[in-house]
Amino acid sequence: MGRSKLLASIVVGATVGAALSMLDRTTREKTIASTKKMKEAISYYATNREELQVLVEEKVLATKVLCESVSENVNSIIDKVDEFKELPSTIEGMINDTKSAFSLPNKE
Repeated sequence: MGRSKLLASIVVGATVGAALSMLDRTTREKTIASTKKMKEAISYYATNREELQVLVEEKVLATKVLCESVSENVNSIIDKVDEFKELPSTIEGMINDTKSAFSLPNKE
């Protein structure tokens, strides 16, 4: 049984697509500019590893804070859903109390 050619086909398709997109002058110029920026950033952080470490730690901390915030929001939503689930029984009790109050015989 032959090997799957899916991965090879994907790579060839991506390469052909990238080559065709480089025919556009604007795309080519933006790609060259972003590649230069990336090269400068890599060489800068290669010589300033401490700064890279601080940057990564800040991003990790920001991600952690975001995850905690999302978790708190999800828990809050779950609490609200639970409150809404209890609401029909509360309303039913109020309606029954009102019915019983109005259906009592008047003792005048």
